[in-house]
Amino acid sequence: MTFAELRLAEPLLRAVLAEGYSIPTPIQTQAIPHVMEGRDVLGCAQTGTGKTAAFALPILHRLMNAQRHTGRSPRVLVLSPTRELAVQINQSFASYGRHTGQRHTVIYGGVSQHSQVQALRSGIEILVATPGRLLDLMNQGHVDLSAIQVLVLDESDQMLDMGFIHDIRRIVARVPQARQTLMFSATMPAEIRQLAGSLLRNPAQVQASPVASTVKLVDQSVYFVEKADKPALLHRFVRGNSVAKALVFTRTKHGADKVARKLTQGGISAEAIHGNKSQNARRRTMNNFSAGRILVLVASDLAARGLDIDGISHVINYDMPNVPEIYVHRIGRTARAGASGIAISFCDREERKHLRAIEQLTRLAIRVRDDQFGRSVVTQPVELSKSQHQKTRVEPQRAKAAASNVGRNFGRQSKAGHRGARPALRRRGYQKSW
Repeated sequence: MTFAELRLAEPLLRAVLAEGYSIPTPIQTQAIPHVMEGRDVLGCAQTGTGKTAAFALPILHRLMNAQRHTGRSPRVLVLSPTRELAVQINQSFASYGRHTGQRHTVIYGGVSQHSQVQALRSGIEILVATPGRLLDLMNQGHVDLSAIQVLVLDESDQMLDMGFIHDIRRIVARVPQARQTLMFSATMPAEIRQLAGSLLRNPAQVQASPVASTVKLVDQSVYFVEKADKPALLHRFVRGNSVAKALVFTRTKHGADKVARKLTQGGISAEAIHGNKSQNARRRTMNNFSAGRILVLVASDLAARGLDIDGISHVINYDMPNVPEIYVHRIGRTARAGASGIAISFCDREERKHLRAIEQLTRLAIRVRDDQFGRSVVTQPVELSKSQHQKTRVEPQRAKAAASNVGRNFGRQSKAGHRGARPALRRRGYQKSW
């Protein structure tokens, strides 16, 4: 199927062609007809598969064919969890709607509200917003949602994870009930389905890939490494591989700053981005990374959804995420638009439980990388296959038999005997599973 077969208006087809697209992705093929018909939609697709165009194109199509809007209040409201994602959604409306004359703007926190208020006063039809700043401007009387005809919740699961559920409900209460509602997300946990049940009316459910699946073109692997050795492993990996652009994820903002600082000290160009940075600083860092002026961007999970940068060759999970769905969002930053990519995870002893949870969610055994950087940095890998887990369960009997031989001088049942046995056991290949 082509975009022309979806019966989009000619100005939209021209814009899509100018962007270099001719064939819609599965989520676009499934969702666009429903949105054009005016139905509510609950859509699920992995990151990087074109969810934004799946709602932006049919919304623009409907606005073009609707009665001309004479008021200043917006007719379309798109809610986004992060500033970066909100900016990118607004840019998508600008790109796809370049020949339509539809007016749009984006509002988000962290910057002065003056220019945002001016844009609202001049009159718009499409408003893209983060929940916090939107509520602030609503309370100040700068935003009127009484004319909203289409409400979009993008990356709904992250908005719930970030604690926006109460803000969303306050915003929805100010939107007309006679509206079209679209919810899109990379994952579809039970909480999202419950929210959808309270907001959507007889929705068309579209799912372009299995829930929480990962992009097939991403080569996923893991190193088992002690926590203290992660900085050395990261430095050696970036130096020793063909890294074009690397996106490194840490669990905390402080951790992102620390990792970026250590990389810079080691002669690798790196900068950090997270919620404590000002909007101007974040924009400058993003521009540097996009332009190739820095090799490594270190980010907290704030950036897991909002980044859409071409050419990211490697995503590195410096810290394993403690929420398995976040892993899917992180590695979705590479292998976008049909390209391939590499996702590497550093897993220490305490994070092993997070790795198991990720494998259960994605239904994929992540490949364990061999020790390429020296035993002082990376521990011996522990296999993940079912058969080898079974071997681990019978290992104590083997170890006991071996201990009776190598620990003979210390006494079979003595504690000293077991301590003396361990080095020999390891030489024989009996690795304690952690």
